[in-house]
This record gives sequence, structure tokens and C-alpha cells, in this order.
Amino acid sequence: MLNIFKNIELRYPIIQGGMAVRVSTAPLAGAVACAGGVGIIGATGMSVEELRREIRAARLLARQGTIGVNIMFAVRNFAELVKASLREKVDLVITGAGFSRDIFSWGKEAKIPIVTIVSTSRLAKIAEKYGAAAVIAEGSEAGGHLGTDLSVSEIIPEIKDSVKIPVIAAGGITDSGDIREMMKLGADGVQLATRFVLSEECAVADSFKAHYLNAREEDVVIIKSPVGLPGRAIRNVFSDALARGESPKIKCDNCLKACSKEYCILEALENSRMGRIDQGVIFSGKNVFKIKKILSVKKIFDELTLAFKDQ
Repeated sequence: MLNIFKNIELRYPIIQGGMAVRVSTAPLAGAVACAGGVGIIGATGMSVEELRREIRAARLLARQGTIGVNIMFAVRNFAELVKASLREKVDLVITGAGFSRDIFSWGKEAKIPIVTIVSTSRLAKIAEKYGAAAVIAEGSEAGGHLGTDLSVSEIIPEIKDSVKIPVIAAGGITDSGDIREMMKLGADGVQLATRFVLSEECAVADSFKAHYLNAREEDVVIIKSPVGLPGRAIRNVFSDALARGESPKIKCDNCLKACSKEYCILEALENSRMGRIDQGVIFSGKNVFKIKKILSVKKIFDELTLAFKDQ
């Protein structure tokens, strides 16, 4: 057993990325936890009550495995979602897309580790100073909102040298070979998101998974997001419209603390998840084209954990 996070024993230092909106839900998180990794529910876009239901459902599937949540600081109901997660006694909370200082005192009071997604050593040191249990060092290969144009292999050594807390590598990791490379660079663990979309347990539309399976290397593009950060996604009718400066007319519900209001990113993500592929954003990591099969979480773990067999 490994002890990357305080008081949390893991079979494998593998975290499943918490993908919004409703891509990472109870069936996926529970299966990952059951397989010996960290199952993460993507809370962004959920109501407090929906999140509670997902956490409880994941617990039933996890068989005493590790369950956490990922919550974007950028959403207006950030504090409510964090506090609800802490009341549900999740094992850890991951946060990114902005930086919260308050979350560390909330986590300390609840005795639950807080993990921050960072892309620079400067932010990693700030997170450590405020009490982060670990940082996830996310490189430019990641899907979704990006905080750097540097690769994960470039930022891991620098961030590892700058803090004493565990450093988790994220961005473009798809198989056991990638995991070995990250561990050689000094990472204490890894986070994968895109690989788990193409799992049997991921609760997205079949057409969403098909878009992943059919993606070529040249289909992965950078788009503008109203969050104010660039995003990595798979090209579709929606992204082509954005590239031409044609922002789709989607109703704004003021779900973000700061938003350009060009379009609603949460609705765009929900559209694609539900199978309305041409009406939404399909976030994906850079190396999605390397993944050729939809497998069960167990079979995915069978391959990923080959990285640890010779250690």
C-alpha cells in the first residue's frame, strides 16, 4: 500500500481526472476506486444535492476504495460544493481553474486533504504554504482548460524541486509507458482523464466516445473558453464556429464568477456529453488519438499498473 496523501492508503498512485460536466460520475469514480486508484467525481456543473447523490453512489461501488471530488474555483457555487463534499466525508478534494485560499482552512477543519492543480513552481509553493496535501502538475498536453504552454515533462522536475509535498503528473498520460516516464522524472503519482472516457463505465453518450475513438492527431485543437483560459478539445462543428469568431447563441445562467459570455461552457459541455456533438465542446487530452479501444476500468488498470510491476 502507498501513502501519497496523508492518512490515505492506495494500491496504485493513479488518480482518475475529475472531468466536468457529468463526465466523471459515480459509475466511473467507483470503478476506479475499486480497482485501487483514486476515483474522482467532477462536481463542476452539479447542484449540491446532485453531488451528494453521486458521492454516495460512488461509495457503494468503491468497496472501501478512495473517492474524491474535483471542483473548479471558477464556478459561483464553488464554496457550497466544497463544503458539501467535506460534509459527505470524501477522501480528498481537488481544485483548479483559479486558486482558493479559504479551501485549505475548510479542509483542515474537516481533516480532509486538499489537492491543488498547478502548472508552475510558483503556484505549487503557494499551495504548499497554505496547506495543500499535494499538487497535481498539469502540462499543456492535458484536456480542458490549460494553465501553461509547457509540457508535463518540462514542469515536473521544476515543481518537484520546489516543494516537499507529493507531486502528481498530469497531461497526455495514456498508458503504462507514459506512467514510467513520469515516475522517472520524479512524479509521486499520475492523473489520467482522457483514457477513462474510453471506459465502459464512463457515463457519456456513445457518440461522444465515438468522437474520441475517431480522433486523429490533427483533430485536437485549442479553443477559446469564456472562463478566460484556452481549452484543448477535439475539433467539431462547434469548435470550427468558434475559430471563425462565430460564438453560438447559448443562454447564460451566470454560473461562473467571471465569464466572457461568448457562450456557456457548462451547457456546451453538457450538450456534447449527451450526444449533441455538433452543439458542444468535446474536451480531450492531446494524445487521445493513441487510444483505440473502449475497455472496462479493470482492464485499463491491468495495463496501466504494468508500470509498477518492475519496481
